[in-house]
Amino acid sequence: MKLSVDHNSSTPLHVQAETLLRSLIEKEVYKNGRLLPREVDLASQLNISRNTLRQAITTLVNEGLLVRKKGYGTKVAQQRVLSEAGKWMSFSQEMKTMGIEVHNFELHIAWAQPTADIAAFFNLAPQTRVLWLRRLRGKKDFPFVYFISAFNPEIGLTGNENFNQPLYEILARDYNIAVKRSKEEISAAGADEFIAAKLEISPGDPILVRKRYVYDANGLPVEYNTGYYRADSFTYTIECV
Repeated sequence: MKLSVDHNSSTPLHVQAETLLRSLIEKEVYKNGRLLPREVDLASQLNISRNTLRQAITTLVNEGLLVRKKGYGTKVAQQRVLSEAGKWMSFSQEMKTMGIEVHNFELHIAWAQPTADIAAFFNLAPQTRVLWLRRLRGKKDFPFVYFISAFNPEIGLTGNENFNQPLYEILARDYNIAVKRSKEEISAAGADEFIAAKLEISPGDPILVRKRYVYDANGLPVEYNTGYYRADSFTYTIECV
């Protein structure tokens, strides 16, 4: 496949290269695992520097579309299940619909710097501290999910709130934050020693990792939540209409 960029265009070369890469990775041969052309070959074909090409590739790596391994090459990332439900429910609401009373077995609060993903989600400087909430939750006498949440500092949470109360009721009542929508990613994994101990399973046992990107009614990012579920206790259902 012959690829080219327009060196006379006002569009920056790295943006043009990014556009070409987006079209390239949609081809079935690359979706099926074939490595992308080598950087040196692709840069030569486009007549651009490797740094310019690498800038485009890095953008797609950061978006989770490409995976790059030193000494191996670059390939299309395996896509995870992504759901944006029309009717959003909190974990407590989900459990209530099933008649399950939620219990908190552990609850830890701390202020700390965000990860790079969380800083990007909230559009924060990396050194900005955020409020972290870690909770082990489940049915009575049976913990089945470990949650790690980080909150947008713009909300105004202090860390002194009673987080044994429903989280989104606190946000609505005390901070006028009406949570309305979330985007989700679901993936399968093996439990590491820490999560296994929390969920009372063995290291390597299957778990489901559920990431929730939570927004308020105005589109403000509110919460970055990761839940680690026992695979024998959680089923995720999507209804398509």
